[in-house]
Amino acid sequence: MREVFQQQLTEVQDRLVEMATTTSHIMQKASSAFLNSDVVSADEAIALADANGSKALALDELVIRILAKQSPVARDLRVLVSALRISASLDRMGALAGHIASIARYRFPGAAVPTTLRANFEEMARLDVELSKRVSILLKNTDVDLARQIQAEDARVDELHRNVFDVVLGDDWKENAMYTVDVTLASRYFERFADHVVDISTKVSYLTTGEWNDAE
Repeated sequence: MREVFQQQLTEVQDRLVEMATTTSHIMQKASSAFLNSDVVSADEAIALADANGSKALALDELVIRILAKQSPVARDLRVLVSALRISASLDRMGALAGHIASIARYRFPGAAVPTTLRANFEEMARLDVELSKRVSILLKNTDVDLARQIQAEDARVDELHRNVFDVVLGDDWKENAMYTVDVTLASRYFERFADHVVDISTKVSYLTTGEWNDAE
């Protein structure tokens, strides 16, 4: 019975890693669509985001069945409770990347981002993709040091997000209302994507140490 339970826990972890990997692919395609008016990548990102949501639902159902049948305690209970919350974050990350792709899809064949903010969004996209790749590694190895590195790197994404608002609200901003709405929404989606990465890293720290630090 214990062997079956351990196999189930391994399956939960494997599914989380798979979702994290998919989420990284979604953000890569969504960023390409947004920056390059790539409608093919936009459609692929949107489809992957929908599939990722289905994976999250299936994983949640698996975890609930395990909780009901195995009545885990201590660290095993932490693993399963954390898995439910991590699954929700990964689902949301995929959806946020899908929203970015949707902006590109709606604006095609026009550009979704003005040249004045292109460098800003290129860096945000690069950081989000890198952070999502690190999440896959983190979920495989539950390394507390890596979790803390991820939390520290989110600060740059927040800075870039604030910069978008500074530019849009500045006297030199001359773009039309469509651009204003698009870049404001997209910046928020990129920023929230990174926030969910931080949420996951915090949960992994909790999973590993059993201690919850609100400061993280």
